Amino acid sequence: MELSFSKNNESIDRIIDQLIEESGGIHHPAVIREMLLSTLKIGQEVDYLADLKLINRTLLEMRYTAKVFGPYRNRKKVTIFGSARTPESDEMYQKCVRFSHSLAENNYMVITGGGPGIMQAGNEGAGSENSFAVNIRLPFEQKPNPVMYRNPRLVTYKYFFNRKVAFVKEADAIVVFPGGFGTLDEAMEVFTLVQTGKTSPKPLILMDDQEGYWEQFFDFIKESLLVKGFISGEDFSLFTITRDEQEALDVINTFYRVYHSLRFIENRLVIRLQKALSNEQILTLAREFPGLIKDGDTICSCGAYPEESDEPDLLDLPRISLLFDHHHYGLLVSFIHRINSFGGTK
Repeated sequence: MELSFSKNNESIDRIIDQLIEESGGIHHPAVIREMLLSTLKIGQEVDYLADLKLINRTLLEMRYTAKVFGPYRNRKKVTIFGSARTPESDEMYQKCVRFSHSLAENNYMVITGGGPGIMQAGNEGAGSENSFAVNIRLPFEQKPNPVMYRNPRLVTYKYFFNRKVAFVKEADAIVVFPGGFGTLDEAMEVFTLVQTGKTSPKPLILMDDQEGYWEQFFDFIKESLLVKGFISGEDFSLFTITRDEQEALDVINTFYRVYHSLRFIENRLVIRLQKALSNEQILTLAREFPGLIKDGDTICSCGAYPEESDEPDLLDLPRISLLFDHHHYGLLVSFIHRINSFGGTK
């Protein structure tokens, strides 16, 4: 039988509906129905066992990720990347402990890879009660650190790509300490996701050491990538380089001073705010960021759209909206910074 996602699968549709009903407590049954049909279609279309195992393991890992993070959806979280090989005696380890402790004092939770080095420092500073660990199975180097061992917020992955989803999707800010290939891979992925709009804008902070690890990186992207036209000048808005723990904390706090979150409703960008902007402030944004707005449109204040009913806790937030061309995400970050400047001193 050829299965379809529309309601014309006869007995299969009835069996799926009965399965959903008898299971009880199913949220968003229309989506679950599609998932069940997808699973059946995979069974019909894929005969290579290794592919089936990969798909199955991915679903298992993402289900457990959602289960672990779900109860903490209303608390902001900061992902910390850095080398697994940084010793406890290193100044950057101690800086990470102090910084993550200050995050916890400001009611943030911390997400790390759950291993040794900078990851352990992040969990140590925040404390196990304010920490998540998204660990990866490796034949060397990566096992849960003592802070997160047997912690209910420890998730262990087989696949890097599932782990990366958790790192970015659940984070309201990302801080990257010096590290090796894995750290650079994680940092570059976040750059790419924000630059292309595949994840929402968020503070990306590169915490530098005394030798200028990230300053050298900055010189490289400026002299090689920018000069050759591989990136644009607005992409420098995507990140902040600092050696100062307090500055890093201030960058995160300031990013959410007025800005709350965003969502696309068809082609319209809706920005949710902590407080309403005045007409004068909206006009200032339109005057200073004409390149962000599609021709013929303007920035306007608005209420929640009907499509946002699936986020009921956000419905009362004030909003502004505009037609966005999906190209200038670096400029969008600058736009958010300008919105936050209307919040005054925190």
